[in-house]
Amino acid sequence: MLNIGILGCGRIGQVHARSIAALPNARIGAVADAVPAAAQALADRTGAEARDAQDIIASSDINAVVIATPTDTHYDLVQASARAGKAIFCEKPIDMSADRIRDCIRVVDVGGVTFLAGFNRRFDTNFANIEARIRAGEIGEVEIVTILSRDPSPPPLAYIRSSGGIFRDMMIHDFDMARFLLGEEFSQVFAVGAALVDAEIGAAGDVDTAAVTLTTASGRICQISNSRRATYGYDQRIEVHGSKGMLRAENMLENTVELGNGAGFRKSPAKYFFLERYEAAYLREMAHFVESVVSGAPARPGVEDGLRAQIIADAAAQSLSTGKAVKL
Repeated sequence: MLNIGILGCGRIGQVHARSIAALPNARIGAVADAVPAAAQALADRTGAEARDAQDIIASSDINAVVIATPTDTHYDLVQASARAGKAIFCEKPIDMSADRIRDCIRVVDVGGVTFLAGFNRRFDTNFANIEARIRAGEIGEVEIVTILSRDPSPPPLAYIRSSGGIFRDMMIHDFDMARFLLGEEFSQVFAVGAALVDAEIGAAGDVDTAAVTLTTASGRICQISNSRRATYGYDQRIEVHGSKGMLRAENMLENTVELGNGAGFRKSPAKYFFLERYEAAYLREMAHFVESVVSGAPARPGVEDGLRAQIIADAAAQSLSTGKAVKL
């Protein structure tokens, strides 16, 4: 039985707690949060013990940690956990600095610990199905990937001011998905963006509407479109076009019932946000982490994948500010 400590008991920490509770070969041994009441509330719900984060990392009865704290705390927690020999599940981004992520790679390698980066969308059954069929050659050579990702509404401005921007906070998931699907690294990034949803987001130094074109050395293309607003729900679609055909994943709807009447046909709304849309993916992600720790097999995506996504996000931000394509 893998004994896991959860560091960070906010929204995403609670998601991971539910996933661990559903697994037969793992349990929550302890939880920690900067707000003691939040830690105690999750401890009460899970039967775990509320402790200090550093105590959890140092405890011999904890085998692995889930780092679900704010991004600016990830670096120190990864460093301490790896040195303590703990397996690490770290939410994205690992850090806002590519150089600091490189530091994390070094300490993880020295410690020889399992590390999973929290790019949960790889574990969505639809997206994973597309990737497997690409690798099987079903659509031939991939030529262009199109990714659409739109939130139902913007996050609070306080979050925007500390998030690192739309490329590092939101589109970083899509950068990882683009790498996952293409199986080839990108050589150039070009980004455009504007604050069309909320002028206050622009005043905070960010954009809420953005598009990025990525190209590989072989000429393959990926187009990514992000918006902080979608009036119809959480929009998550992917299309991959190849030399022999096309694979496409549509939105997950609240149900599959379709109404037909004199006004035409109407489907149900898309699932409203990421918690509902990716609930099953979070469970599959945690199951993969636990199995990797138990078996000793590599966990994917790993810390290197976190670095590569961050490098692309940094390049996109640079491209937006300069108006020029950025070489990787």
